[in-house]
Amino acid sequence: MKPRPRRSLARRLAGTLVGGAFLGALVVGLGFLVFAATLERHMVEPERADAIVALTGGSQRVTDALDLLARGKGGRLLISGVHETTTVEEIARLNPGREDLLGCCVDLDHRARNTIGNAIETRRWAEERGFSSLIVVTSNYHMPRTLLELENALPDLVLVPYAVAPAGLDTDEWWRDPNAARLLGIEYLKFIAVWLRTAVEGDPERSPAAHMMSGFQRPSAPAIAAAI
Repeated sequence: MKPRPRRSLARRLAGTLVGGAFLGALVVGLGFLVFAATLERHMVEPERADAIVALTGGSQRVTDALDLLARGKGGRLLISGVHETTTVEEIARLNPGREDLLGCCVDLDHRARNTIGNAIETRRWAEERGFSSLIVVTSNYHMPRTLLELENALPDLVLVPYAVAPAGLDTDEWWRDPNAARLLGIEYLKFIAVWLRTAVEGDPERSPAAHMMSGFQRPSAPAIAAAI
């Protein structure tokens, strides 16, 4: 008679685990739908800010950021995460007519290798120049995670998002595009990881989890080159 209670307890435990897994999957799934449905909210004309930061990862991000700078939406632009061999002249060739802006009002960050690095280098740049508000330019799917990182690194700064639609991907009807669905799914999981990390940790430069998520490399000293 004794084995029966054990089997019954095992069944109840298994049922609880299955139910918990199902509930967890349901919450994650609904969260993903909300995540995907709200990407468009940042694709609106931004208010003016002290300066602009564009995160590399797509040529349209830099082009749109330069356009904002030309229209007086910010007084200076940081392009964060530029490849170490990329020069101002190369960017100018890709953006004809912007040579004067690139010569006077644009800084290149060659240090950042990921979004955590973008946040750290942006903080250093903003603090050195005394900015209190920034327009943030990145792809629409990348914007939620970017804002989490920047808000964590720069809690006292006003952040104005300006999202760019990625070329060749339909993030509006992502369910029709396997590549878009895969990209949004991966980005959503990264967003959850950053949300959990920033909920319990502050400064990314002192965060063990941030170092681990950056590939076990501690952020290096600032190396922002002024494009003059």
